[in-house]
This record gives sequence, C-alpha cells and structure tokens, in this order.
Amino acid sequence: MIGKRRALFSRRQAAALLALILAAGPAAAAEGQLRIAKQFGVVYLLLNVAEDQKLIEKHGKEAGLDIKVEYAQLSGGSAVNDALLSGSIDVAGAGVGPLFTLWDRTRGRQSVKGVASLGNFPYYLVSNRPEVKTIGDFTDKDRIAVPAVGVSVQSRILQWASAKLWGDKDFARLDKISVAVPHPEASAAIIKGGTEITGHFGNPPFQEQELAGNPNAHIVLNSYAVQGGPASSTVLYATEKFYRDSPKTYTAFVDALAEAAKFITDNPEKAADIYIKSNNSRIDRDLLLKVIRNPEVTFKIEPQNTIGLGQFMHRVGAIRNEPKTLDDYFFANPRIATGS
Repeated sequence: MIGKRRALFSRRQAAALLALILAAGPAAAAEGQLRIAKQFGVVYLLLNVAEDQKLIEKHGKEAGLDIKVEYAQLSGGSAVNDALLSGSIDVAGAGVGPLFTLWDRTRGRQSVKGVASLGNFPYYLVSNRPEVKTIGDFTDKDRIAVPAVGVSVQSRILQWASAKLWGDKDFARLDKISVAVPHPEASAAIIKGGTEITGHFGNPPFQEQELAGNPNAHIVLNSYAVQGGPASSTVLYATEKFYRDSPKTYTAFVDALAEAAKFITDNPEKAADIYIKSNNSRIDRDLLLKVIRNPEVTFKIEPQNTIGLGQFMHRVGAIRNEPKTLDDYFFANPRIATGS
C-alpha cells in the first residue's frame, strides 16, 4: 500500500505542477526560460549551488540573455519523466535509469537525451534487519524502499544485481517486495525501525544518516560494486526541442553546472551550508561534510561509467534500443565529451 500511495502522490505532484503552469497562461519564449525538476539528496547539490549563487543567471548575462530559472521538487523518476514529457519542465533531474527509459521511448519523437552528470556517488542499499547480509537474504516479508519501483536508478541497479545473482530471467525478482517511498520518509523508517520497510536503496545523505542513526543499519549493497566502479547514477536530461531551440540557455546552464562543481570541490564547507539552507535540512553538519568529502564522491558534470546500465536494460528487454556510445543518449557538448 505504501508503494502505491507514494507512486500516486509523486505523479500528482507532476500533474499539479503542469496545472499551475497552464493556469499562468502561455509559456514564455523558449530561449531565456529554464524550468528544472530536482529530487532529494546531496546528489542535487550542484543545482542547490547554482540556485544559491545564481550561476545560471550569471552565465546567461554573459551571453546577453536574461534567464528566468524555476525549480520544482519532485520524488521519483516516474514523476520527473511525466513532468518532462508533459512540457511542465525543461530539464529533468533523476537517475540514469529513468534517462535510458525515456531515451528509448522518445526516439524519433521528443528525443530525450542527457545534458550532464551531477557527479559520482556510491548508493547504498541499507537494511536494519541484522539477518540480511546480501540481497539474497531478503524475504517476502521484507519491503525495500526505492524512489520508483522498476524505474528509478536504485531499482534498476537492484535489478542488475539480481541478474548477476540469479540470472537475467530473474532480474526483476525483488521488484515484488519493493515500494516507492521518497528518500526522507524511507530514511526515517529505517532509523526508527518497527515498520514494514526493512531496506532502503537511497542516496547521500540519507544512507549515511541511517547508518549513523540505527545501530542495526548496515550496507547490503554498494552501487559501485554492481556498476564496476565509480559511476554517475544521477543525471540531468532534456528534450531535443529544448536543446535545439534554446542554445544560449542550454550552454549557460551547462557552464553554470561546471562552475558549481568547481565551487563545491574548492569550498566544501560553504557548499554544506548551501545544502542545509536550500533544503531546510536538520542534518548534522559534520556528517554532511563527511559525505561531501568522501573520496568515493566526485563532483563533476562529465558522465562516468553510465553505459553499462543501459546495456543491461537492453539485454533484459527493459529498453528496445541498445546504447553503444555516449553520443547515443547524451547531447553533444564539449564539457561532457570525455564522459562514458
């Protein structure tokens, strides 16, 4: 029931966002308008910094353009993808799994592709049940919280791990005990214990809060172990129309993201303060700094080690088209040309 309620709520968020935009009247000219959907966690810190420091506006002005930037907070790849396809946002922030899904489904139509990475972060599947040592120890009585079942990057990585353990034919074996719950609520459930949720495949800082907040909480799976090393699991993507019709806005946005990545790397303490302020977060600041300074975390916009997930999704029939190079599913831009 929790999974169904959360999925409906997140889709309603997208529908409500679209309704508000339509009520406001005709959309402004494409160039100079930028509506961005973000979700929860430190993985969206580049967007927090860009917003706080007004970096998109800054780079727009340098190109002779006044850019109006709006941010929408959604939860789950399904809601974000719905918002992008409905035209209520210009740029989607979600996992690389939802990107591959939309890239595959919109080829020859909206032609959705990636814009940039939000950095490399290890994602942990955390359980508060001591008996669960590996994903093979979960039972039908367990519930694993993910942002969107079968769609989010966490869910796709869990499917990939399942395929490695049980074979490709059983890649979706754990979908039946997965539920869609936003990260903040799933994290609270893991820390508190005593609920149906005994696992949470999250992202920073929620996973670190769980490990610090419940002595029984432990890591069952590290996304890097499935992906074969550091990888960009959360990305930004858009339609070809936005890429084609708003070249100055697009370039200013990517340049702003690159500056935000450098800002975080050079100023982790200031970045931590921006995260707390932007998210009205009560997180322990020292724990947050530990996340930002984690040597396994890299703030950069070039996607890294993403194609493997897309090829897995194609192999098991989750997408029809196989990605073979970065250019297949990311728009061309010199700042991400060295990505993978």
